[in-house]
Amino acid sequence: MFGYRCDGKKVKGMNIIDKAEPFFMPQRIDAVNYVTVKVPCDKLDEFIARERRNGNSYNYMHIIMATLVRVLYTRKKLNRFIMRGTIYQRNYISISMDIKKKLEDDGENVTLKMMFTGRESIKEVKEIVDNEIAINMQETSVHKTTKTAGKFVKLPDFLFRWAMAFVRWLDRHGMLTKKLINASPFHTSCFFTNLKSIKLGHIYHHLYNFGTTTMFVSMGKEKMEPYVENNKELKVGKFLNLGMSLDERVADGLYMGKSLKLCNDLLANPDTLLESMPDDGSIPKKLVKKSRKLKSKKIKKSKKSKTKKIKPLKNKEKHDARMLKIRLKRNKQKEENINENKD
Repeated sequence: MFGYRCDGKKVKGMNIIDKAEPFFMPQRIDAVNYVTVKVPCDKLDEFIARERRNGNSYNYMHIIMATLVRVLYTRKKLNRFIMRGTIYQRNYISISMDIKKKLEDDGENVTLKMMFTGRESIKEVKEIVDNEIAINMQETSVHKTTKTAGKFVKLPDFLFRWAMAFVRWLDRHGMLTKKLINASPFHTSCFFTNLKSIKLGHIYHHLYNFGTTTMFVSMGKEKMEPYVENNKELKVGKFLNLGMSLDERVADGLYMGKSLKLCNDLLANPDTLLESMPDDGSIPKKLVKKSRKLKSKKIKKSKKSKTKKIKPLKNKEKHDARMLKIRLKRNKQKEENINENKD
């Protein structure tokens, strides 16, 4: 209440436009932007095969989720949310995810909410995700989200409607209890869906107006697509497409663009995910060093191409004598022309 919430802190010292945007676009669905992230699978497949030989079993979902956790930790503005026109910095990093206990039409849906510090390596992210899925895939297990929702569903429809209206009012005024926020999958940093598991392509999912989710990521099934290599040769490669929905009010286009670039860099160098993040939230050193090396190599190549090598003459005396003859011949022709003009 009065700008204080249990799940975030009010952001202060913002510029005029950023502060005014939530009032121009009061609903989250008003401010959603959609983007496709096209991920080449070559590096991912090499990483998965190499780690499998080392006894670690990773898949695309583990790599994508570890990348999202790292980007949310490094790019702090992506982990903000807006409530009643006020921008808050979230106190935690979490990813919500829907799973089905059975791949059937009537299979029970379970919505998970996994908590992270942001400093986890891919091994730690895998353990958190796999353990949470394994526990909730059991037939007898009941997730806390399902328990909480079950209490509301038992109410008559008109009371259910009033109860949800009251919950929204509490949420807008920062009075929703920590217990309900922790149980709600809609109060999360990112909502993730793995459509590859049911052999579908990526989609662009809407952002929920209820809750505080500012990012929705959809991972589709990988497929073969044509691409142009080095702006010259047409080739065919395997790509994994991610459909992202982002709330543009939490950060400007430049910040979003740099965040997407970091996401692409991490997916292009999955080995960096093996190390835990430093406490200061900086980018992994290996990734920074690699990018600097590539830049320095490009600069050296460009300099080499501009400089021309001068080859030494094999027989300088013959060359000088030939040039002397040419000069004498030209001087003689000039003298003859002058004499002709005088006559």
